[in-house]
Amino acid sequence: MSRHVQVTFDAHDPRALSSFWRDVLGYVHPGPPGVDVPEGADPLAAWDDFLARIGVPEDQRNSRSAIEDPEGHGPRLFFQRVPEGKTAKNRVHLDVRAAPGLQGEERMAALEDECARLVALGAERLYRIEPGPPLDAGTIVMADPEGNEFCLD
Repeated sequence: MSRHVQVTFDAHDPRALSSFWRDVLGYVHPGPPGVDVPEGADPLAAWDDFLARIGVPEDQRNSRSAIEDPEGHGPRLFFQRVPEGKTAKNRVHLDVRAAPGLQGEERMAALEDECARLVALGAERLYRIEPGPPLDAGTIVMADPEGNEFCLD
């Protein structure tokens, strides 16, 4: 029997970090439990209303956030507020598959295009790994707005 996976990020600002990854991956913020969020409405605003209605103090309303694949294929990503900062390299990271099936210069050009898009969203480009056949097709290593490393693959 297989299991569903949720990837959890420790964060200083769960809402901002989840919004960054939502835009990177094309995911969505789900609405609050039992709340029908009309199409085109902001699910984060619905969460603000929901949390206020159930009495969550304002200083605790950004303690967690989540995003989901709208097609239901990818894992749910969960973001939880923690007091400490990131102190070392991630032991686990995400690979964003931006150029599957592409090789050589065509692949690297696609990765560069995606890198530019993600930098505009708030990511930082760290370094590029050139293709080294037969095993390394080339990647770009980046960091999200809170410094978590990830690869464009």
